Amino acid sequence: MKKLIYAADDDNNIREILKSFLVDSGYDVQVFSTGDALFEEFQRKECDLVVLDIMMPGKDGLTICKKLRHISTVPIIILTAKESEMDYTMGITYGGDDYLIKPFRPSILVLRIKALFRRMEMERTPDEEMLSFGDINYSGKDHAVFCRGKNVGLSMTELAFLRYMMKNFDKAIPRNEFLNEVWGLYAEVETRVTDETVRRVRKKLKAAGSTVAITAIWGYGYRLEVKK
Repeated sequence: MKKLIYAADDDNNIREILKSFLVDSGYDVQVFSTGDALFEEFQRKECDLVVLDIMMPGKDGLTICKKLRHISTVPIIILTAKESEMDYTMGITYGGDDYLIKPFRPSILVLRIKALFRRMEMERTPDEEMLSFGDINYSGKDHAVFCRGKNVGLSMTELAFLRYMMKNFDKAIPRNEFLNEVWGLYAEVETRVTDETVRRVRKKLKAAGSTVAITAIWGYGYRLEVKK
């Protein structure tokens, strides 16, 4: 069965380009001129992935993203034409799994959509893998990371990210490796999404009382360490 994608953008040309390109890539697609219309349809029939522009009439894309996150774990890609750090961080903070800056190549959007679907399939596949580092443990059976028995509460993207770090705990990992291995993207794609994911995972580990830290290696990437 084809995956169903909802996309909201107030620019008719962009809507038509998105629909045409995604249909040609094998997806069923429904487009909307506002986020409100998308959210209303989502409540009637859930889709497999959402593409949201930030600047739209009515409620903006970030607000719709936050509303969707209250009722669903559907993957969300944020579109923004504004070169603002706040847009990137707010989009990811509100529950977006990835973002693209306009103008973008439709082929890049398809790559990111395929990467998100691939991660979803990995999460649904039975997995007996167990990983440990410091006071945290990854359970493939539960698809979760625990800190001394307490679920840290990671999203799909955060879980894939921390799992990869735990599997490679003995080395520093460059940002482009995260893009390739976690997001399934090429190294030239923006790396802010990695940095924002790190920020969110750090916050959740701290809230769980973990002694595990994600340490930045300036100009390179990140590594796991246990705080003394």
